[in-house]
Amino acid sequence: MTEWDVYKGGRMSKKDKEEASALFKDGVNCTQAVLAAYGPELGLDREHALKLGGAFGSGMGMGETCGAVTGALMVIGLKHTKAGGMRLFSKDRTEAIAHEFVVRFKERNKAVSCKELLGCDVSTPEGKKAAKEEKHFKKRCPKYVQDAAEILEELLRE
Repeated sequence: MTEWDVYKGGRMSKKDKEEASALFKDGVNCTQAVLAAYGPELGLDREHALKLGGAFGSGMGMGETCGAVTGALMVIGLKHTKAGGMRLFSKDRTEAIAHEFVVRFKERNKAVSCKELLGCDVSTPEGKKAAKEEKHFKKRCPKYVQDAAEILEELLRE
């Protein structure tokens, strides 16, 4: 039995994936959606998950790493990083799983940066305006939140 097997009997539930999507559609950012959907099962209550993820949406507001990716990496860290003892093993394992997550996200979406995923630079007023006018946050971002949730589940099954 792996460490992931402890989490909901070896897999995340469909409910968690749906919750991440619903949270995003309800107006929280992509990081908050992923972290708030999965964090409570790993000891992070929803309120703190929402607060923690608050500054990470839209690639930390700079078009950098997609917030859905960041949220998923936080979930992986919550699950695999040990605060004491066996830190090196924990670090290596966490980094390996995080790397695999990024590889799979890139396979699906060709990139992890918001600038590339949205096709505009949301760190500039012009880019942010274009993203809103073209409804990228409503049209594109839900897929990235869903993909992040699905990849987390795939990693659990392995």
